[in-house]
Amino acid sequence: MSFPIEESPILEALSGIRNRLTALKRETADFVKPQDVVNLYQATPNRVDTTLADVFSLLSLFFLTIGRTKECPAIYSQVASIRQLLDHMRESMVYSEADLGPFQKRLAELREIVQNDAENHPPAMIELLERKLNQCDDILQEMMDALSVLSPELVPLHQKLVTMRRQFAALASKEHPSKTELQKLVDDLRKIDAKRVDGKFCVGPGASSVPPSQAICSSLVEDCFDIAHEIKARGYEINLSDELKPVYERLKEMRGELERLSLTHRWTLRETDLYNYAVALRDIDQMRKDGKWNVGGTPDGKPGQGQYVLLYLLRRCYGLIYSLLSSSEPVSEELMPIANKLSTVKKVLNEVLRYGGPFHPRELYPYQLALFQVDGMVKDGKFIGKDGSIPEGQGILKESMEENDSETEEDEDGYGEEEEEEEEEAEGESEFEEIERGPPDSDEE
Repeated sequence: MSFPIEESPILEALSGIRNRLTALKRETADFVKPQDVVNLYQATPNRVDTTLADVFSLLSLFFLTIGRTKECPAIYSQVASIRQLLDHMRESMVYSEADLGPFQKRLAELREIVQNDAENHPPAMIELLERKLNQCDDILQEMMDALSVLSPELVPLHQKLVTMRRQFAALASKEHPSKTELQKLVDDLRKIDAKRVDGKFCVGPGASSVPPSQAICSSLVEDCFDIAHEIKARGYEINLSDELKPVYERLKEMRGELERLSLTHRWTLRETDLYNYAVALRDIDQMRKDGKWNVGGTPDGKPGQGQYVLLYLLRRCYGLIYSLLSSSEPVSEELMPIANKLSTVKKVLNEVLRYGGPFHPRELYPYQLALFQVDGMVKDGKFIGKDGSIPEGQGILKESMEENDSETEEDEDGYGEEEEEEEEEAEGESEFEEIERGPPDSDEE
């Protein structure tokens, strides 16, 4: 790719920074030092090209890794992930207003972070982020406008068809789709299709009214039937062109790895690990032309078999990456083991207290010991990093410790009160027995 000669120094500088970021990402034997990330961020030129996009993506993931989630650089990767998802949703037309709401909310939250942190970063960086946020807002508005023509009477039906379309696509991506599951979906689809009169969905008494925007719902119905037909035609097996099989295997592998990360991300995820997935997905996505992977096509120009399968897997991977980025906590990776320990203690305590109590102090000892061990890591009121720095997430950890301490103390107090009540009851019963017996018999004396 050609570029102006005057940009050569910028490209060389960016390439050097990207190489240093990549080397830093490979250093898994030790925690990422915040100062290393900040130094590389400050050395980055504020111009945009492909190399710069890679640099900002890595920097953004590093800012998430060190827990600085409320700063502008951390926003970049999340906005890019939202853009990918919106582009694919717009392309497929398989979405509802309920799907777009969370994106609107998240974009507003990210914009607020940019506004609050703007004075701490170069104007060019803020301009870049605002431009990308505006692009996402424009796409989102376009998608909302596309749904605005949908008649209110057809909204519930449209939502159901969107859900079914995704279920069909998920079923098609399996190596051995269940015949029973497919038949159930097809039966439900036929019930919906049977409600059409002359190819149109009617509402009102006696199905007398034909609401507008029929095409949106009708196209979803046809899509679902097409996917069902493809599954049956391939004999309930994955049927891919030989040239597309490596793409399928790679996407399936990445989906499995990302799904495992979704379950264990609190313990195993370093956000920079997502960079390799994002780059690999981008490369696979760029292989498409006019929305199709054309390799392995037929002589008459039809694309290779298995397009639904590959698209589903690609979009599923994009969704998993966005979910992992959104769940990133403002806690440095160096403090995450402590945060996870406190979180586990809190969950276990809540479960224990749910099924009983109050408890004897001896029963709460394991939890108190765990909290005591964490408290022993605090020096001068702070958790100190290996290099003497103060990692992000101090407030969250302190709040979690206070909540756990409060719960154990409340339960101990409850046990003490119960003991006092039992002692008072025992004393009362003893006095009552003495009164009932009365004074000693004088004859017996």
